[in-house]
Amino acid sequence: MTLAKNIIMSTTTVKTCSLKQKIYTKIQSLGGKTALLLSLWSCTATSFPAPGVTWNTYHNYRYGFEFPYPSNWNALPAKANNDGIILVSPKNDSVEIRSWAAYRLPDSMTPNRQTTNQPNFQTGQGVSGVLLVEIDQQISSMTLSLIQDEVEYYWQARSQNQEFSDYYDLFYYIAYQYRI
Repeated sequence: MTLAKNIIMSTTTVKTCSLKQKIYTKIQSLGGKTALLLSLWSCTATSFPAPGVTWNTYHNYRYGFEFPYPSNWNALPAKANNDGIILVSPKNDSVEIRSWAAYRLPDSMTPNRQTTNQPNFQTGQGVSGVLLVEIDQQISSMTLSLIQDEVEYYWQARSQNQEFSDYYDLFYYIAYQYRI
């Protein structure tokens, strides 16, 4: 009887896992070099449960995008063209957040441009884009791509594969808060 009760509790526990845990477990079970296009329309990240975290906001005035980041993260020297930023964790410099933008070339100049990625994510601002999580043997990443008018916007967070689950909620929260 106790064994049956434990099995039922275990099944209930599994059923109540969050979406991110299910996705990460599925990705981990695939192993190797795997890319997963996430369908996250129903997910929301309106708050990040990190007591004591203070936030700064990076503003890119050239392209008009912004996103929050933990105030203790360090910015690497900016490029002269002001197209973006690289932030690194104070605890581990292999954990980083990058964001940049660029003007789109006309389709006639890029005949092989692939536009097969359909939007699967919506920011808190309501802008639709593509959120891609890539799990590799060494580095894992979350990349948000948005296109508006003549500008392509990119935001990417990455870490060592074994630490990615520790940063997933933070990365997702920041991607959700990205604004153009």
